[in-house]
Amino acid sequence: MSSPERSRAEARLDLVATVLLALATVASAWSGYQASRWNGEQAKAAGRTNGTRILAARAQSLAQTQEQVDVATFSSWADAYARKETLLADFYFKRFRAEFKPAVVAWIATKPLTNPDAPLTPFAMPQYRLKAQAEADALDAESAKTAASALAYVQRSTNYVLAAVLFATTLFFAGISTKLPTVGLRRMLLALGVIVFLATAAWLASSPVSISV
Repeated sequence: MSSPERSRAEARLDLVATVLLALATVASAWSGYQASRWNGEQAKAAGRTNGTRILAARAQSLAQTQEQVDVATFSSWADAYARKETLLADFYFKRFRAEFKPAVVAWIATKPLTNPDAPLTPFAMPQYRLKAQAEADALDAESAKTAASALAYVQRSTNYVLAAVLFATTLFFAGISTKLPTVGLRRMLLALGVIVFLATAAWLASSPVSISV
C-alpha cells in the first residue's frame, strides 16, 4: 500500500476507533448506572418483602390465637350440649366469636348427634372462615411476588455489570488498535471491538431500564 493510501486507511481506522471509543464509553457508563439502579430496586423490593412477611406473621399469629379460642369455647359448649345442659350450652354459645358462630349454627343443622355423615366439628364447615388467616395468606402471596421481583432485579443488575465489562472490552480493543503498527492488525482488533459492541448492545436492547428517581 502506498503512503497516501496507507494514510487514508489509517485515517479511516482512526475515525472508527474514535467513534467506537466514544460509543463504548457512553454505553459502559450507562450499564454501570443501570446496574446501580437495579441494585437499588432490589433493595427496595427486599425491604417490601421483609415488611410484608412481618405483617403476614402477625396475621398468622392472630389467626392461630383466634382458632385456639374457638376450640376452647367449642369444647366447653360441646360438652354441655351433649349433656343437654341448656343453660350452660347457651352461656358458651353466646360467647362464640362472630366469625365462629355461623359455622356452629350450620354444623348443628347437620344433626351431628344422630347423623353419621355430619362433619366431626364445625371447623370442617365451609362457614368457618378466619379473616386473619385470609389476610395472612394474601400477605404471604404478596411477599412471594416481591421476593421474586427482588431476584429478577438482582439478575438485571448482574446483566448490566456483565454488559459494562463487555463494553470495557470494546474500549480495550479500540484503544489498543491505535497503537498497532500495521493496518491489518488494527482492522482485526477494531472488527473484534465492533462485534463485541454490537452484540452487547443488541443483547441490552431488550433489557428493562430503571430511570425513576
